[in-house]
Amino acid sequence: LGILGIIACTTCAQAQKREVKIFTPYGKMVVALSDETPRYRDNFVKLVKKRFYDGLLFHRVIRDFMIQGGDPNSRHAKQGQPLGDGGVGYTIPATFVPDLFHRKGALAAARQGDMVNPQKASSGCQFYIVEGRKYTDAELSMIQQRTGHTFPESQRTVYESVGGTPFLDGSYTVFGQVIQGLPVLDSIAAVATDGRDRPDRDIPMKIRLVHKFLFF
Repeated sequence: LGILGIIACTTCAQAQKREVKIFTPYGKMVVALSDETPRYRDNFVKLVKKRFYDGLLFHRVIRDFMIQGGDPNSRHAKQGQPLGDGGVGYTIPATFVPDLFHRKGALAAARQGDMVNPQKASSGCQFYIVEGRKYTDAELSMIQQRTGHTFPESQRTVYESVGGTPFLDGSYTVFGQVIQGLPVLDSIAAVATDGRDRPDRDIPMKIRLVHKFLFF
């Protein structure tokens, strides 16, 4: 390659964008992982490289809310088997970044509830993708009053025009965003589910890294 080629390749490697493709029976979604949450980004990349998520299910689906997956117990799980308690033996400290909020398509980390997890530490592997719905200005003001979380005008505009789950802001860590495949999200969120919000028909996933480079 020569010295210039080596330098160019080194620059490209450093500029690699962290994106993943989530393959499902309904199509694929491309998700950009945020550099503002490096611990979450790196943990997710580590699990994807190990192919940890391959064959796991979207085990909890609620229309106009979110789709959740990543429970290792969901692999080969029988119908009716309770899911959602599986993990990888560690949690990740909460990281709330103002610019990362629960707009439609947000990738966020699942966690145990406040009663047993007051520090809001996140699961090391389970995640959810926000479908949500659109909110009015009055509804956002009510949520702000109830939760004490302030929505900047730019975020209010997104929640009103695009939608999301604003009541989760400041409580769950967002670490990525769907940049392609929102119709796939909508299709999964619309499936029939049982009393535990598990889809009547299993929705397995496969996740792969997207290798993209920026050239200067």
